[in-house]
Amino acid sequence: MARTILITGGGTGIGRALAEHFAAHGDRVVITGRRPGPLKEAADALTGVAAAVCDHTDPAALHRLVAELPERLDVLVNNAGGQTDFDADGATDLASYARDFRANLDANLLSAALTTRAVDDRLAAGGAVIHIGSIAADQGSGSYGAAKAGLASWNIDLARTLGPRAITANVVSPGYIAGTEFFRDQLADARREHLIAATATGRPGALDDITGAVAFLASPAARHITGQVLNVNGGAYPTR
Repeated sequence: MARTILITGGGTGIGRALAEHFAAHGDRVVITGRRPGPLKEAADALTGVAAAVCDHTDPAALHRLVAELPERLDVLVNNAGGQTDFDADGATDLASYARDFRANLDANLLSAALTTRAVDDRLAAGGAVIHIGSIAADQGSGSYGAAKAGLASWNIDLARTLGPRAITANVVSPGYIAGTEFFRDQLADARREHLIAATATGRPGALDDITGAVAFLASPAARHITGQVLNVNGGAYPTR
């Protein structure tokens, strides 16, 4: 039976790759995001994928989204987020620091919590909630790393809450993944080489590495895996 899958931040990068993967395997997919252009492009290009514009940090927007969703959701992938303060440029005034810190918490932690809460009564028994975390949760990256660490911690409680309904909740935590918008074309060659050198595999991650991990956690083979963080980072370790 075809499943219904909601993927937030599904217009580009990891989210789009996930939509393509699940749709190719016969699932019905709904992708969301804040930018209508990439969403429409992805939905037009992928058979079996519908799109809806939504800011997942906005409760009112989530109420509107839920009204458009199917009554049953088998898989929720909380992928929306990303580093929000690339342009902070080391601002030292307290108001700017608070603004930038809250922006990362909202984008990467609150968005997942609000979305999961909004669709809670539509999550089907035997389903899965999967969040996209980050290696930054373990290796540090300011407010972004703090938000992703908070996501992993919050997920433990979510797994306990959803477990009696036979719904799993896990985090897939990527390292450096090539071919995404995460670094906004600002990753210098030296930094890229540094990230690759930190891996045991000697290569950057690929989108297929993440889609494979998410697909596994959404599959019948992973029904007794919950409350976990699956690191997909090539064995990366901190380097100086």
